[in-house]
Order: sequence, then structure tokens, then C-alpha cells
Amino acid sequence: MKKIIITAVLCVIPAIAFAGNQNNVGTCGWGSKAMEGKSGVMPQAFAATTNGTSGSQTFGISSGTSGCTQDGTVTSTWKTAMFIDGNKERLARDMSIGNGETLDSLAHLIGVRDEDRAKFNRTMQENLSRIFPSENVSTDQIVVALKDVLASDRELAQYAASV
Repeated sequence: MKKIIITAVLCVIPAIAFAGNQNNVGTCGWGSKAMEGKSGVMPQAFAATTNGTSGSQTFGISSGTSGCTQDGTVTSTWKTAMFIDGNKERLARDMSIGNGETLDSLAHLIGVRDEDRAKFNRTMQENLSRIFPSENVSTDQIVVALKDVLASDRELAQYAASV
């Protein structure tokens, strides 16, 4: 019995550790609905556990119920964040001049179509101080600002979800 409890605790600890800053659960399923609007590790862990053990999120996605839709896209920002984290200085330089290899790589990574590249580059240049407000800006802050800049532009808003 002791081994089962230790195993259960060791399985839950990583889930709680990853639940820290953002919504790691999703926006549908009974657990997500019960904890809607709450933040922190425990509400996310509860929502994930409820969604996982009840199967409500899987059923909701399959049936279009419990706040789930069937037309959603699976996205992840970890690739963008890793790219930005490893290229901050070069990316800031490229944004400041409105072109460059690093800026092109970012555009490619988030799926900016060729016909939108000039607008993307110009928008990044015009919003450099918003995306990089200080020398010590964190990667997370850059990602949020980049997403906000794209979302606020009518022509580029479609790319905000890919950041």
C-alpha cells in the first residue's frame, strides 16, 4: 500500500509543477468548467484530474459538449518560446531594421505566408518597443507581446494563435 501511495504522489507532483503559470488544462470538460476563472496550481491540478478521470474532456471533444468544440486546432507555444529564448538579441536587431534571417525564421515558425511577410516585418519594426520594452525582458513577456501585436492587427491577427 505504501508503494501505491508513493507512486501516486510521484505521478501528481510533475503535473502540479507544470501547472504553474498558464492554463495547462484546456477550456473544456467538467473540470475546466468547474474551475473556470480560478488560477493557480491546485485549480489546474483539480481540473486536469477531473477531466482525465471522468473522460469528460475526451467525450466533450468527440461530441461537441461540455464547452468543447470539434473545430479546434491543437497549438503549442513552446517552439516559439524556445526559438525566441535562443535568439533574443538577433531577433531584436532584425526587428529594429525590419528584416533579417532571424525575423524570417520567426515568421516561418509561426506560419506567416509569403504574401504577408512584408506586413509582418513592418509591424514587428513598428512595435519593437512594445515587444522588447527593456533589455532584460523575459521570453514569456516577448511571446505575450508578440501575440498581442499580431492580434491587434487586422491583417495579421490570424497568426496570433500560432505564437
